Amino acid sequence: MSMPMETITNDETKLTRAGFVWREKDGVRVAVCAPLEHEGFANAFSTRLGGISPMPHAALNLAGFDEDAAENIHENRRRFLRLLDGEWTLAVCWQVHGADVRVVRGVEDALSDEDRCDGLITRAPRVLLSVKSADCVPVILGDMRTGACASVHAGWRGTVAGIVPRALERMRVEFGTDPTDVRTAIGPAALACCYEVGHEVIDAFRERFADADELLTPTREGHARIDLHLANRRQLIEAGVSAERIHVAPLCTMCRTDLFFSYRREKSLYGRTGRLLSVIGRG
Repeated sequence: MSMPMETITNDETKLTRAGFVWREKDGVRVAVCAPLEHEGFANAFSTRLGGISPMPHAALNLAGFDEDAAENIHENRRRFLRLLDGEWTLAVCWQVHGADVRVVRGVEDALSDEDRCDGLITRAPRVLLSVKSADCVPVILGDMRTGACASVHAGWRGTVAGIVPRALERMRVEFGTDPTDVRTAIGPAALACCYEVGHEVIDAFRERFADADELLTPTREGHARIDLHLANRRQLIEAGVSAERIHVAPLCTMCRTDLFFSYRREKSLYGRTGRLLSVIGRG
């Protein structure tokens, strides 16, 4: 899907103003949260560019072994990791749209694609925590004072369950993190311009959020578009993270299928879709 040049230029200008920079190597392109990088945390939000997966072609699919060949995914991950300096151990998990947050103690403890949870935290160096997405919200957090960091998968269920505040609380318990020391980046996801939900989601958000109507834009009977970026940003602020230390990538995966995978846009077209990775680690 091609996008008008004006739209692409406007989106990239907004991304820069939000604190992100593009980085590219051998056709693989990622967005990096510059303030997090300046505080010592390697990080990257992948795009679909520069891979070998047929989704539909030359796609950087980084997960989903049931929908792509393992050799494609491993080669794509190798290409992706080349954009981050040094040697890293990638910690991944099988995300289940829950609110379980796991601790990675070290390289030997790094989780695999078979471990089920939706949040990872660590203070171990050279461990790269990851979150898979294809419309859901990826959130990464870094605590410069303690060196702790986290990666969180916040779909609508995880957002309702408060998985991001849970990750912050787990960082406090395990590593002594104070939320005021945390810097956060919220990555590309399905945004309120496109992400329409039904009564099940609307009811869940109205039960969980006192300001739910500010997160919902009615569309048709029993449906509304929802702003998961804003919901997670507000949860971070309520948990004690300073607003100026929250960086939100203003890119919609459903709008920009030239750059990102979108489950909602592509599953019906191709019968499958790729997965993005958002990562953070301390070198």
